[in-house]
Amino acid sequence: MTPRRRRTEPPHPAELLPFQTLLDSTDWASLATACGTGEALPAALILLTDPDPAVRKSALHDALEPVTHQNSIYEATVPVALYVAAILNHPAVTAGDDNRDDETRNHPTLVQLLDWLGDTAYDADDECVATGERLFDGGFLDEYDEMRAFRDARPAIYSAVHPLLGHDDADVRHTALVTAIPLIEHPLLTRYQADLAHHARLLLAGSAPRRHRDRVLDALKAWGHDTIELENASDIAAREHYARLRAGRASWAGGYSDDPPF
Repeated sequence: MTPRRRRTEPPHPAELLPFQTLLDSTDWASLATACGTGEALPAALILLTDPDPAVRKSALHDALEPVTHQNSIYEATVPVALYVAAILNHPAVTAGDDNRDDETRNHPTLVQLLDWLGDTAYDADDECVATGERLFDGGFLDEYDEMRAFRDARPAIYSAVHPLLGHDDADVRHTALVTAIPLIEHPLLTRYQADLAHHARLLLAGSAPRRHRDRVLDALKAWGHDTIELENASDIAAREHYARLRAGRASWAGGYSDDPPF
C-alpha cells in the first residue's frame, strides 16, 4: 500500500450526522474509490437498510469493497464509514434476520457492518501509521490525507459503536468491542480504555471466536494488563503457536544456516 498523494477534504464531522444527511450532503461522484469514483455508492448504501436480508447481504459487497479494497483507505472511505456508523441503530439492521433453520434470530448485517468498521479502523491504527512512517521516512500522514481523515473521524464512529457494547446478543457486543479497540486510540477517546478493559474481561470469561479473543488479549497487554489468569487452554495454545511462528520468521531473517540443497 502506498499513500495517496492528494489533498482532499472528505467530510468527517466531529458528531455523527443522520445517515440521510450524510447520503444527501456528500458529493460521491467527486470521491475516489478502488475502482473509479463513488458515483454508484449511494444506491448501494441505501440497500444496506433494505427490509430484505438478502438484499442487504448483496449490498454489503457493493457498498464496502470499493472503499477498502486491499486494506487501503480511499477518499470515499470516510463518508461510507460515517454512513455505516449512522445506520447501526436503523430498525432494519437492529431487528436481525430470521433464521428459519433453528427458529432463532441473529444479526448478520449488524455484525458485518461492525466487522467492517473494525477492520478499517485497524487498517488506520497507530501501528499502521508507525509502519508507514518507517517505510516512507516520516511524513506518512501528511501525504495520506485519506487515512488521516479516517483517524479524525474515529470519535464520531465510536459514538455509534459504544451503545452496542451492552447489546443482548453476545456476537454483537463482542464484535462491537473488537471494533471499539482501535477507535479509542484517538486522543479524545483514550479515557474509555478502562471501560473497554472491563468488557474485554467479560468476553474472555465466556466463549468467543479465536479472532475476538486474540484482539482483546492483545489490547489488554498493550494497555498494561496481566492477561495470564484470563487465558484458557485455547489461548495458551494459540499464544505458543504464534510464538513459534515468530521464532521461525526470525530464524529465516538471517538467511540459511546451511547451504541450501541446490
